[in-house]
Amino acid sequence: MDWAMGGMDPLALWAAMAVTLFAGFVKGAVGFAMPLIMVSAFNGFLPPEMAVAGLILPTLVTNLLQATRQGMAAAIGSVVAYRRFLIGTVVFIVVSAPFLTVIPRVAYLLLLGVPVTAFAAAQLAGVPLALPLRHRARAEWGLGIVGGLIGGVSGIWGPPLLVYLLSVGAEKAETVRVQGVVFLIGAVALLVAHLRTGVADAESLLFSAALVVPALLGMVVGYRVQDRLDQARFRRLTQALLVLTGLNLVRQALL
Repeated sequence: MDWAMGGMDPLALWAAMAVTLFAGFVKGAVGFAMPLIMVSAFNGFLPPEMAVAGLILPTLVTNLLQATRQGMAAAIGSVVAYRRFLIGTVVFIVVSAPFLTVIPRVAYLLLLGVPVTAFAAAQLAGVPLALPLRHRARAEWGLGIVGGLIGGVSGIWGPPLLVYLLSVGAEKAETVRVQGVVFLIGAVALLVAHLRTGVADAESLLFSAALVVPALLGMVVGYRVQDRLDQARFRRLTQALLVLTGLNLVRQALL
């Protein structure tokens, strides 16, 4: 495994693989949270640039599988249906990526963590937050742009998408497929953007490649859990996980 270490301590590599295995399991079960879990944990023992670079290839590969699990036609249909969110996310990932080493980490963690926690907690408490149909296009553009702005500097653009899908009441299969499609296209944009910034270089991409296998292993086990969840339990599990990830982001910012 020397080729994957990139000069890092072997314990750090094994810790990163263990985190990725767990993140892959959660992604298989609910369709998201892999970058959230990886970045949250990696920031404790890796430089920010290596933490973001490490999640690029596992995110790319797992989302390719997730997006096409129900067939290519369904994946293409999701691209068309959620094109506004996709365009906003991709464009603003490219715009914000160069600011990874400039924007204070506290700022983007709080900007992401506080609204996500508040939204998911309100939904868990039974507060109706469904978007009226006439506002959906604007919400899709707005949340896509927010996801891209935050995603370029943090590698995380999932929470704004989850907020939108929960707001419009998307059912389980659609939720998981759309996440896969949006995350896949976003991951390609993130890779291209950070090839330009230098964050994704030969050393960091070898490290990222080493994390693909544990990500896939975890995802396969997580799929078994997802297939057994009914719509109501899936929705509540998604909301609860959003609360936990949002609180963790706020905790990291405050510490």
